Amino acid sequence: MQGGVGDCTRAIARALVALGADVHVLTSTHAGAAPPSSFVVHPIVTRWDWSNLRAIARVVREVVPQVVHLQYQTGAFGMHPAINFLPRYFRPRPGDVGRAPRRGIKPRPYVVTTFHDLRVPYLFPKAGPVREWVTRRLAQSCDAVIATNDEDYQKLATWNLGRLTLIPIGSNIPTTPPARYDRAAWRAQLGVGADETLLGYFGFLNESKGGETLIRALARLPNAKLLMIGDPVGASDPTNVGYLARVKSLIATLRLTERVFWTGYTPSESVTANFLAIDLCVLPYRDGASYRRGTLMAALAHGCAIVTTADRRPSTGATLLPALRDGENCLLVPPDDPRALAEAIQRAMAAPALRARIGAGARELARHFGWESIARQHLELYRSLADGA
Repeated sequence: MQGGVGDCTRAIARALVALGADVHVLTSTHAGAAPPSSFVVHPIVTRWDWSNLRAIARVVREVVPQVVHLQYQTGAFGMHPAINFLPRYFRPRPGDVGRAPRRGIKPRPYVVTTFHDLRVPYLFPKAGPVREWVTRRLAQSCDAVIATNDEDYQKLATWNLGRLTLIPIGSNIPTTPPARYDRAAWRAQLGVGADETLLGYFGFLNESKGGETLIRALARLPNAKLLMIGDPVGASDPTNVGYLARVKSLIATLRLTERVFWTGYTPSESVTANFLAIDLCVLPYRDGASYRRGTLMAALAHGCAIVTTADRRPSTGATLLPALRDGENCLLVPPDDPRALAEAIQRAMAAPALRARIGAGARELARHFGWESIARQHLELYRSLADGA
């Protein structure tokens, strides 16, 4: 499935298999097949709703896993709350009295959930209290909960959970360019002159990612062009199509059509080639940069000079992961501020040494987020559950 959760699941599954785990992935009928001799894919879900709890239970009875691991992000499950009740569909946990095992699932698997994003979706802002209630219910029903970033970890820690750990995600894009890659030739093929600035944006266009801010900033930069890398809408969030239309309308209104290039979905080698071709990667998230963002992780892994946004929320000072630092591994600007974004881009383009420094800082930061290390942390958690630790 195109999207951060699908890519992350694939990367974790591959890394777990490399460490000797037997991995099955249950997903949508729209998913592609897994590589041979890697992991087993069960593409059985036609629509995420209440009926899928029974379908999942059937696969669990057949496979008999020790752990059922839910990779959770609301949009990935069609905004439907049924998946939030998955842990309660299995055999009751120790301490639950007077309830029989569900559907003959025996022995009961341990249930782990990774929360990829705790924010309330932009699609239903008025449903915030209900959405948080069902999300909290999911978290409190699991044997273990994983946060991928400090912000979500701090929030989950207030929910009175049994076991909570922080395991980050890594980059979904390998950093291998096409054979005989030539940066100058690649830029020329895109239509970028030697004296022009090429900005890059990676990932889907979504209400939360600041696409309109980026376009308004571009209008302030007469000698810059913008490369939109990857599929602009993806498969998980239906609101992306509407938001893409808004961004394209703004591009036309500001007469920027000739300065914005779209790659569409491409193989990972081409994504890497495009990352290497740009001068700056600009990711103006409306809620601030976070390690929950696979797009940010990919830019870090490629050693890009990154301009992104600072979190609106006041810092608690409690961080478990290395920090994004302005001027060291990125440039940080306020969200929703095209002028500040354009000024930061201009500052970086006028200072090659600054671009080189923050690009090197980004690559160094990315060393903390390798998939082998991430998979080992998963295995340690699974084994601790099995051992009762």
